[in-house]
Amino acid sequence: MIRSMTAFARSDTQGEWGTLTCEIRTVNHRYLEPSFRLPDVLRELENSFREALRKHLKRGKVDVTMRLQSAEQVSDSLDVNEDLVRAVGQAAARVSSLLDNPAPIDTLDVLRWPGVLSVAEQDFSEARAAASGLFDQVLAELVKVREREGERLRPLFSERLETITRQVAEVRSLMPELLKAQERVLRDRFEKARVELEPERVAQEMVMLAQKCDVAEELDRLDAHVSEVTDTLASDAAIGRRLDFLMQELNREANTLSSKSIDARVTRTAVDLKVLIEQMREQVQNLE
Repeated sequence: MIRSMTAFARSDTQGEWGTLTCEIRTVNHRYLEPSFRLPDVLRELENSFREALRKHLKRGKVDVTMRLQSAEQVSDSLDVNEDLVRAVGQAAARVSSLLDNPAPIDTLDVLRWPGVLSVAEQDFSEARAAASGLFDQVLAELVKVREREGERLRPLFSERLETITRQVAEVRSLMPELLKAQERVLRDRFEKARVELEPERVAQEMVMLAQKCDVAEELDRLDAHVSEVTDTLASDAAIGRRLDFLMQELNREANTLSSKSIDARVTRTAVDLKVLIEQMREQVQNLE
């Protein structure tokens, strides 16, 4: 399964406690790096959210945002400590009796006195339960989005792997012809230099040339790496890091093929291979 690291999912739910919205956004990252923006009343859920992310995601920078809009508070949700108000009033009256021109007591000042006014604590247990369910729902949708986005890349990989396999086969079929052409070039050089064509000398030169230009090992490794990439793409595990390593190996063999080239056709093929590999490598950077 090919999974992209770039995805977004969002949903909301409502209850008597209010409206809850959850968004999860992921982008490329070498490791799994989650961050959370949660209301204070839902902060205790962060650890369970982290565990859920670890079970379903292996890589990516993950931003989780939850917004809770509470339902309107009922009118009697503000509690006034009447005993404390009386005590504050009595204290204010005693102070006023000691002053020549005391100012009248401001009711708002009394309300601001610590402990005079309190807000009835709201029960958010139902909201927390709803938040857990909503998070699981949005996370499941995010995983599906990552899979859909990743699977869209499968044809891109398949086409380029098939092209690489075809080009490797073409180079392999060219090599006997190229070596014979190099032998003719070598004989012509001997003749122009008026050097006696000793069979042993020619054989030695051809062996050296064949060793220098032998790309059979590189072609074999290119085929092997293509097969490994194909198998990796069929895996259900996270494949991004493995594919990144294989792209490096493919590129190394293409560079060696280019350095050993004895013909313009092989050089062009090596360049084409590197272009195809780079196109795949760019997409691999976005895979989990």
